[in-house]
Amino acid sequence: MRDKRIVIKLGTSTLTHPSGELNIRQMERIVRAAADIKGMGNEVIIVTSAAISAGTAKLGLSERPKELYAKMAVSAIGQAQLMHIYDTLFSEYNCTVAQILLTDDNVENAKKAENLSNTFKTLLGMGVIPIVNENDSVASSEIESGHQKVLGDNDTLSAIVARLTNADLLILMSDIDGLYDLDPRTNPDARLLHDVIEITPQIEEMAGGAGTAHGTGGMITKLAAARIATEAGIDMIIANSNNIDNLYDIVDGKTVGTRFFAKRSNKSTAE
Repeated sequence: MRDKRIVIKLGTSTLTHPSGELNIRQMERIVRAAADIKGMGNEVIIVTSAAISAGTAKLGLSERPKELYAKMAVSAIGQAQLMHIYDTLFSEYNCTVAQILLTDDNVENAKKAENLSNTFKTLLGMGVIPIVNENDSVASSEIESGHQKVLGDNDTLSAIVARLTNADLLILMSDIDGLYDLDPRTNPDARLLHDVIEITPQIEEMAGGAGTAHGTGGMITKLAAARIATEAGIDMIIANSNNIDNLYDIVDGKTVGTRFFAKRSNKSTAE
């Protein structure tokens, strides 16, 4: 029996400085922890954000492009930059990585989804760490608004990846501690919820608005991801990436951030 299969989603705010430049020191800490967690016997999949931010910084632009195709082009540049850094850092810990870029069609089409699932299974069987992002250079579902989307943001993408790979745990690393009953930015009495057994209308009302200036996610998208994961029988945890050791505590079963509990009867037994 294998150990845990863990999907770790890294938000833009986790991977970049407030300036939008990649936070290399933070990425080194994340990679070291992920490699260590893999070394414990777990399987690790990373869903990464920050391609557009990385491309914007690489080109020396003062701000993210506003025109759709410019964003898609910048994303292609940034994705190459991201993978170069991931490959370099993980190589220091004797880990091999693989890049997987997804579009809506990859997960909507049953045959393509099956092929994708088998690719993940094969890579993990080889001891590889898949690094996943949406393929913004050909699919604009995240950066274009006004249309129905399947992926749409990397919180949702990470939940879909967790479902496709029959993961045991999804961890969303972000710039927040978890889900609060009130907005902690405006209410000092806000209380962090450590356990969410069911996503009720009351829980949904606690979700805030948009994310940071450089990202697209917010608590609303994290709740949407939690719904996908828990419906598939997968626990999901929101944790603050300011303390990368949170990853170790989570793997050790300690209480960190907010855990959304899976509907156990829906867990697949397939490998």
